[in-house]
Amino acid sequence: MEAALCAYLASVFAGPVEVLALRPLGGPDAEGRDPKGFGYGVPFEVECVVNGSVRNLVVARTRAVQGFGHDYPEDRAWQALYGHRAYNSFPAHVRSLDVGFMRESGELASAGDATEFFQLVEKADGALYWLDLERLLTESLRPLDVARARALGAFLARAHAIRREEPTLYERRIRELVGHGECLMGILDSYPHPYALLPPHVCEALEHDAVSWRWRLRGRAHRLACVHGDFHPWNLLFRDGTDFSVLDRSRGEWGEPADDVSALGINYLFFGLRRAALETRRGVAEPFVTLFDAFLEAYADGSKDRELFEVMPPFLAFRALVIGHPRWYPSLARRTREALFGFARALMAGGPLSADGVPGLLGGVA
Repeated sequence: MEAALCAYLASVFAGPVEVLALRPLGGPDAEGRDPKGFGYGVPFEVECVVNGSVRNLVVARTRAVQGFGHDYPEDRAWQALYGHRAYNSFPAHVRSLDVGFMRESGELASAGDATEFFQLVEKADGALYWLDLERLLTESLRPLDVARARALGAFLARAHAIRREEPTLYERRIRELVGHGECLMGILDSYPHPYALLPPHVCEALEHDAVSWRWRLRGRAHRLACVHGDFHPWNLLFRDGTDFSVLDRSRGEWGEPADDVSALGINYLFFGLRRAALETRRGVAEPFVTLFDAFLEAYADGSKDRELFEVMPPFLAFRALVIGHPRWYPSLARRTREALFGFARALMAGGPLSADGVPGLLGGVA
């Protein structure tokens, strides 16, 4: 640790550094006078010689703790990145000299002058799954289309079979469904208010219902599973047959399985609404009801999830509000958008679903 720290400090100060002492800073009050018994940070003091001068520094680390929004390393990275900039823009605050990260090797690396971050990933071949669904707006169903829907359902069932006992992560996922900037309240905030199809009193009612759903669901931590978080047709690449790759996992590694099922399931209904609109009909047109049913049947066969339709409504409603959004999907027919908003309202105000009952909330099978 000391060698890695010396190398890191030498890179920060652009000169030789000798570490004289490492000391824990703060910690439990031996005499019991400090009423605060818990903190997020685990700081230690570094006494060192930098370019010939003795300096005393503090390395502040964020505790790896479950809950409080610090569950994942990425959360703790945000705390450090935020602190580096925020400390230095507030009067009389101690200054932050750098922000860094630790590699798996134990090496400490500087990220203090970073302004944006990027990710380097491998490229997968294939065609995005939404193109399959787009084709079916005007063409007939092929056996391969059903096989792909079933393959996706079976895949999710296998992924969700990986479970974890950690109630705070489940509570977090349910809380974020309601209040996260990318989820229900954030999506509603991003609508162009006032918006005639979704006026403020409807948004308020949706949010009230969402809070009610939060307290109905947050105690189901036994359902915590390995999830994708954004499992929709624009994040799925198919090659020959049912061979596919998945893109852009989002919003944490653990969550509610109904989130993934809803993310893909609603897109079958969405494309069914679009086909019905093209044919000047209302409701969800075939062959998309068949694909929706095939996907759910394969998922149910693999997961044996008897609670799915009890917990699915708020996740489906959130996805309906995303798809109905005029910024995300600007060219939708008015009747399609109205059907999605009515669907979201019915889901949030209602109770458990049944697979057969879902298309009925969108006007039935066209």
